[in-house]
Amino acid sequence: MQNVRTYRMPRILGILRDNNRKTIVSTELIINSKASEVAIALLEDGRLVEYQTQDARNDFAVGDIYIGKVRKVIPGLNSAFVDIGHEKDAFLHYNDLGPQVRSLLKYIRNIQSGNQKNAMLDGFKMEPNIEKDGKIGNIITQGTPVLVQITKEAISTKGPRLTSEVSIPGRMLVLVPFNDKVAISQKIKRRDERDRLRMVLDGIRPKGFGLIARTNSMNAKAEDLKADMDSLVKKWELMYSHIKGEKAKARVLSEEDRISGILRDLFNDSFTSIVVDDETLFLEIVSAISSFAPGRDKIVKLHNDKVPIFEKYGVDRQVKTSFGRSVPMTKGAYLVIEHTEALHVIDVNSGNRLNAKEDQENNSLEVNLIAAKEIARQLRLRDMGGIIVVDFIDMVKSEHRKALYEKLCEFMKADRARHKILPPSKFGLVQITRQRVRPATDIETSEPDPEGSGDTIHAPINILNELGEAIEQIVKAGGYRGITLHAHPFVAAYLTKGWYSQRMAWFFKYGRWVKIVPRDAFKYLQYRFYDSDGKMIKF
Repeated sequence: MQNVRTYRMPRILGILRDNNRKTIVSTELIINSKASEVAIALLEDGRLVEYQTQDARNDFAVGDIYIGKVRKVIPGLNSAFVDIGHEKDAFLHYNDLGPQVRSLLKYIRNIQSGNQKNAMLDGFKMEPNIEKDGKIGNIITQGTPVLVQITKEAISTKGPRLTSEVSIPGRMLVLVPFNDKVAISQKIKRRDERDRLRMVLDGIRPKGFGLIARTNSMNAKAEDLKADMDSLVKKWELMYSHIKGEKAKARVLSEEDRISGILRDLFNDSFTSIVVDDETLFLEIVSAISSFAPGRDKIVKLHNDKVPIFEKYGVDRQVKTSFGRSVPMTKGAYLVIEHTEALHVIDVNSGNRLNAKEDQENNSLEVNLIAAKEIARQLRLRDMGGIIVVDFIDMVKSEHRKALYEKLCEFMKADRARHKILPPSKFGLVQITRQRVRPATDIETSEPDPEGSGDTIHAPINILNELGEAIEQIVKAGGYRGITLHAHPFVAAYLTKGWYSQRMAWFFKYGRWVKIVPRDAFKYLQYRFYDSDGKMIKF
């Protein structure tokens, strides 16, 4: 932010300030349990930022560890295809074998031959590390049993991607077998804390295992770190017992479900409530939180209302408005998001703006900053991975492009997925690469046209956002003594229903009363605004 201030441009600073009035006040986790799946919604300040569904039958999730069998070695790709039971063979590249793969293969052979009597590695003789630029055919051959972990789920025509450098994550630590190193998260900056953690982990680390201190380990007590490590060792022992009974193509250790994963990775003091509509899940979550955050389990609530949980907390509405091809934003701007096999494309549009009193350059900067914040949210929400190309509105001034780039990087800091952002090109395009571990979340939000045309339209619920944005623009533009909305009778009835109607909500928000006139001649989603003189307000 300092380098932005050196430009001494009050207008830029004002726009940046308006777009950065944040700090997360609260985080809510809403969980909807269904027969075949569990839907998870993460809200920050009431705004949906992550939405995931977990199929109860998904046996090939990221983090799952399998005992697989090499089906084919491809020397030209320096890789192999491994059968783990999936309909498509999984892909294993030489670079994903890990330096200690010889030790791992020996460990598996010893277990299956009965020579490895226990899970621990204190009596196990390690093999030399493999060469960095070696050939996969010198390490594994067809039919070789190999322990692998899924790093990327099957996407489109491709099978899962694997690594044999397995690791078991906990809340504070990550256990890395066949390793003797201690690593500290780069997000832990304090030198004294890094040194303390390194000393503690060196003292508790089992022989033959490495440990990685995650961000959650910062300021943790030694006994809490030891307890977390012991739970990871128990998982390794469980995996050992499963390997003993399996020859190949079997899951030997399952990654925790996504609910547990979110609690493990994200739970912090910002969580104000966790609401779930299934009693069994409710008890499991209470138990999990009690184990690592005693006293915080009181924020977990069981939803018993007749109103569906996602309806009550506004998740359904946000899903409808956030997952379409066109995504509305404030001030009449909107995004158009297209998905292709190779990449995702996002186009930023300013839309129709009544208040465009500023010059075009500042107007473009304002819209681009609004879009940057929404794009950061959309990437998390849809879990878009791979290459993302964003076409922002053209800006002439280099300081504006720099300000946009810096704010986009700032907004993306909350994203847990690894990502890289390049500065705007001379064509105004911003390229983003984001870790891709599973297919992007794609929810169909279009609906059949109620007019019976046979076409599909955007979710009708979007009309409320459109009307609210339109009223905001009219109020900010000024010069209109009265505002009259003409709409289809059904829409007009909905807007005026009850004492605290949508119209009343607009009055409290914008300070202007909107007269609503039902029009039989209008189509279902058609509307127009008029002033007190009966002149149509054009956008």
